[in-house]
Amino acid sequence: MPADPEALPRLTRSGPAPRPGIVHLGLGAFFRAHGAVYLDDALSVSGGDWGIIGISLRSPGTRDALLPQGGVYTAVARHPEGAIPRLVNSVVDVRVAPEDPEAVLAVMSDPAIRIVTLTVTEKGYCHAPSTGRLNLDHPDIRYDLGSRLPISAPGVLVRALERRWQAGLAPFTVLSCDNLPENGRIVRGVVLDLARAIDPDLADWIADEGRFPSSMVDRIVPATRPEDIAALAKATGRHDAAPVIREPFRQWVIEDDFVEDARPDLAAVGVQMVADVTPFEHMKLRMLNGTHSALAYLGYLAGHQTIADTMGDPVFRTYVQALWQDEIQPALSPPPGQDLTAYARALQARYTNPAIRHRTWQIAMDGSQKLPQRILATLAENRTAGRACPGLILAVAGWMRYVGGVDEAGQPIDVRDPLAAQFAAISGAATSPAETVAGLLALREVFNPGLAASIAPELTQVYDGLIRLGARKAIAALA
Repeated sequence: MPADPEALPRLTRSGPAPRPGIVHLGLGAFFRAHGAVYLDDALSVSGGDWGIIGISLRSPGTRDALLPQGGVYTAVARHPEGAIPRLVNSVVDVRVAPEDPEAVLAVMSDPAIRIVTLTVTEKGYCHAPSTGRLNLDHPDIRYDLGSRLPISAPGVLVRALERRWQAGLAPFTVLSCDNLPENGRIVRGVVLDLARAIDPDLADWIADEGRFPSSMVDRIVPATRPEDIAALAKATGRHDAAPVIREPFRQWVIEDDFVEDARPDLAAVGVQMVADVTPFEHMKLRMLNGTHSALAYLGYLAGHQTIADTMGDPVFRTYVQALWQDEIQPALSPPPGQDLTAYARALQARYTNPAIRHRTWQIAMDGSQKLPQRILATLAENRTAGRACPGLILAVAGWMRYVGGVDEAGQPIDVRDPLAAQFAAISGAATSPAETVAGLLALREVFNPGLAASIAPELTQVYDGLIRLGARKAIAALA
């Protein structure tokens, strides 16, 4: 077997591709390991013209890897006892918006396209996470207000809907698949804010005719590494340049509200179609994503590279168990048919899967966009209810130390965040832990002023202890 995967025959599509009916903005690893797999299953079970045209809003890397394979790729499920690969055939084309924005808008204006899904991460919505409203001062939004060939995700949605409005076509359904609470409401809000700034009549049409169902997505998808590509080539005898790695677990909950009821038969393949997704997304965002972020910041500071490594440390395992039981579950109303304690046990089993190398550094990215819904919302509800939450306060302190850019060993941290320059300036100017905390709490993009004032004294004390003791000893001190 050749050591170089590229020396092997290239993976290619073996049968006809489905006709497209869905455009996906931001064709990254998560959607290809989650939504595209569900849609592939739905096509196999019920058929229909629901192939996916992926749109990259930034770089051509995914397009260049997928198109020589006809859009086909491998999704590898990593079980503790071994890996199980499967081919995914639902992606039929990939376009790169910066190369030809006109072609992207033309595709989205085609009446055959009835749904536009998106995974553009929290920062891709160009909104203020603390308020949920569109940031009209965002440089991409300022550009899009003056151009009919937009560069932002909200801009692409609005200009494509504008073309359909002008042509007398029905709008497409916009289905967010990002980890945002009430993601349908968020994307509807930013689309309407931008549309109203362009043409109030367009905004009224979108508000009346458009549909923006919220959804909750759940599957751990670590980044694909070169050694993953090599291992797959050795196992299959074919070179796949674009595989994705995924855990066995998956869940997708969608509000059943589509334009003209046009959608694939998702319920037939296990998608939960519901009237209100809110309790499901609160459960997932706070119990999974909230503890993921807490473990990522504090685990990274303590020298743990992955979530499984972090959970292998009994101090961190006890910490996350206490977070679930004492601080997160009391602030939640369980979704219908869900037991929060059983859900926490299932999460612990998923976190400790040794076959899933989900890097703490990867999860720690873009924390300014994630913290409000993953941790601060729970913290605020607990404060209002008079419940102590020392573990969540410590998680916020861990984020503050992490974005300072230097770990406990004195090594630089590669902080990836839209506010990274502001973090560096605040941390560089601070001469004490109190100044660091005060400077970061003043960031209105992240912290609500009332919550910031409420937690400042305790957070300052905890942050000071984190600096003196280190993450592992600070967690142990909680007990």
